[in-house]
Amino acid sequence: MKDMNSAQNNVSDLLKLARKFNSFYLSGLHQGICKPFIVAGHQVGLVRPDVLKYLQRFPEVFRIAGKYVELNPAFRDYKERTTRVADVLQKLRKENEICALKGWRDECFEVSTAFYQESLLEMDRSAICLFGIRNYGVSVTGYLNHPSKGLCIWLQQRSFTKQTWPGKWDCFVSGGLAVGFGILETTIKEAAEEASVEGELVKKLVPAGCVSFYFESERGLFPNTEYVYDLELPLDFVPQNADGEVESFELLTAEECIQRALSPQFKTTSAPVLIDFLIRRGYINPENEPNYRYLVELLHVPLQSIYNWPFTHMVAAAAVNGDDQGIYDDN
Repeated sequence: MKDMNSAQNNVSDLLKLARKFNSFYLSGLHQGICKPFIVAGHQVGLVRPDVLKYLQRFPEVFRIAGKYVELNPAFRDYKERTTRVADVLQKLRKENEICALKGWRDECFEVSTAFYQESLLEMDRSAICLFGIRNYGVSVTGYLNHPSKGLCIWLQQRSFTKQTWPGKWDCFVSGGLAVGFGILETTIKEAAEEASVEGELVKKLVPAGCVSFYFESERGLFPNTEYVYDLELPLDFVPQNADGEVESFELLTAEECIQRALSPQFKTTSAPVLIDFLIRRGYINPENEPNYRYLVELLHVPLQSIYNWPFTHMVAAAAVNGDDQGIYDDN
């Protein structure tokens, strides 16, 4: 595979990319500067100092202790928590200072201790990253076995008007799990809207597990889990966008997809889906990827158990005190 072994210090380009989309998991999580976010006695996220300064203005909603941030426990139910948090977010949104809220979606995600457990509240999708709340989505890899080019994959270029990652190259189909929608239901909906995959073709969707990673950007913290689906497409199929959120589609060989994913033109948080697919298809394997086992681990970080107050704080404190040796320091 081109340039796979050319990186310095025996760190492949793909492992560098995996470290990038796990930037918070490998670094920020262990710095101890973020405060656990507690709702109804459960840790559901982490709050960075740059967000904390805004929450301090609303002591009737957010109680900020020495080691954590707590949503006022006087809010007893889903509706009240949702309403009180939404009021704060709308006020902050009007001030137009917080980058993440400039991409307000009018689409809510559930906030819970673990997926499929009882939800504690819902929050606009754009604000989830301000609290480091776990979020879930679906991604479909549309592929075909070309008679002369071999394994080929359809990629989409996101619309230049998208609130996030405008104009970047992305997986064939993807979408977040909004309140009230199931996993397969969301997948079918997004496949129809983004690529006009319907009828008998959509019945060929194959569930293929999950990828999970913990990314950080200027917008916030992103502990993401993506439910991945594979879809083998006919040779003559040409995707057509139906919702205005895709600029164009392009069919690339597996190698061209890797090079695209390594470029600044690709949506960083979609790279795990592509890499996972190529590993499962055997295109990326222990023989051509020197950091294969680390790469596989960084596609499945333990997000379901990563929030466990007070254990989270103890791990962070140990790291700050020099008791933690870091992750993958030898590479």
